[in-house]
Amino acid sequence: MNNEHKDITLLKLMQAGDRLAYKELINRHKDYAFTVAFRILNNREDAEEVAQDAFLQVYKHITDFNYESKFTTWFYRIVFNAALMQKRKNRVFTEDIETSTQAMMVSAQADTTEQIRSRERSKAIQQALQNLSSDDALLITLFYLKEQTLEEIAEILTISAETAKVKLFRARKRLADEMKKKLKDEVRSLL
Repeated sequence: MNNEHKDITLLKLMQAGDRLAYKELINRHKDYAFTVAFRILNNREDAEEVAQDAFLQVYKHITDFNYESKFTTWFYRIVFNAALMQKRKNRVFTEDIETSTQAMMVSAQADTTEQIRSRERSKAIQQALQNLSSDDALLITLFYLKEQTLEEIAEILTISAETAKVKLFRARKRLADEMKKKLKDEVRSLL
């Protein structure tokens, strides 16, 4: 009996409920199923899983097989579709992981870089503030660090809002000068 006739006989026996026929069909086509799946997936574990799933599909849908086509053609289609579905699932999962990982790494790197820059900036500003007069340091602290409005600063210092604005402008200029001086000193130390 040729292979196709043997498959047809096994299928008819399976439809009649013969479990040994199903086992024999698996033994006859397991290597073929694995090979097809492996060529698509390039992963041994996934190919084995797809081959098993394909045999389950054959078992569940044995009544759908029409005897006009070859069993191997029908079975190849089942394995092929199952492998493609697995490949899509793997790709989506991998892309999700890669995207999440990249986003987390970029975020962590950006956070780390930004945190370092922020700490360095704060440290430099604090050092420059220490070199200013207490009035200038207070104005800058209230406006930038405590985020007080000019009106609130004026009320705290018992001066007019216009005077607070002028004093803040001058304090900012002195702070900028201090920062430039500090930067020049750092550049000189590097050379």
